[in-house]
Amino acid sequence: MAKVMAIGEVMVEFARGADGRYGLAIGGDTFNTAVYLARAGVETGYATAIGDDAFSDRIFAAASGEGIETTAMLRVAGRMPGLYVIETDGRGERSFNYWRDTSPARDLFELPGWETVAEALVEASMIYLSGITLSLYSNVGLGRLLATLEFARERGARIVFDGNFRPRGWGGDVGRARAVYAEALKRSSIALPTYDDEATLWGDGSPAATAERIATFGVNEIVVKNGASGALVRAAGVSHLVPIPEPVEPIDTTAAGDSFNAAYLAARLGDVSPEAAAEAGHELAGRVIRHRGAIIPRQANA
Repeated sequence: MAKVMAIGEVMVEFARGADGRYGLAIGGDTFNTAVYLARAGVETGYATAIGDDAFSDRIFAAASGEGIETTAMLRVAGRMPGLYVIETDGRGERSFNYWRDTSPARDLFELPGWETVAEALVEASMIYLSGITLSLYSNVGLGRLLATLEFARERGARIVFDGNFRPRGWGGDVGRARAVYAEALKRSSIALPTYDDEATLWGDGSPAATAERIATFGVNEIVVKNGASGALVRAAGVSHLVPIPEPVEPIDTTAAGDSFNAAYLAARLGDVSPEAAAEAGHELAGRVIRHRGAIIPRQANA
């Protein structure tokens, strides 16, 4: 299958278990997708920066253990990764608290060695990133990332963008977020947004409105995820609603969208139709939300 490079941040994760105690794991939106892509047999690499502490060692080992290529994971002396805590309510809906302002991932495209990261991205046939990815970087870092994406696209790579809007990551600057998202969408072949996020950022009145707006940027394959209401797939100008196969009582909705994206892309790389790929996305997401945390045990992923 084609080589996929994902870009973003891996953090230390604390999630409350059924007994009320917190368990330690790792996660991050694009990293979660990279893990599920690798488990699907897709050759996958990850671009980020981590520290040289024990937690960073654990992140590096976990990526390697999942079969993710780590040559674009820079190590920075004296730095530590970010941390987040997941809280879930009685319906399994999650909320997050972050400690990540000094994470080395934020400096990825300004660190010594960033050119090596850019080269790895340009060599990929698919590049995957999210709105959270974009929120990490300064204007200098964003400029280098966007230029790299443009060059990769000119060489035939498909750019995949999941909006994944988190207002806190943008410091409440909606105008900057919209401007940066627009630049990412101009370079994208596939968009995998979540409707609630798009409504928050852009004020879209429906998933169809989200798909129409994104199509104006020249994106020709769009999947608008909408939770229990299914997913709206728009490809070649034609839209289809793909419902979830069956209702699921979630335990924890963390990484529902991330896992959907992985199954969708794995299916598309296997030349499956967009509609059937969305069905595969629903199936994996339905399994993931029956477990706590972002990355479920490998045996549950089978």
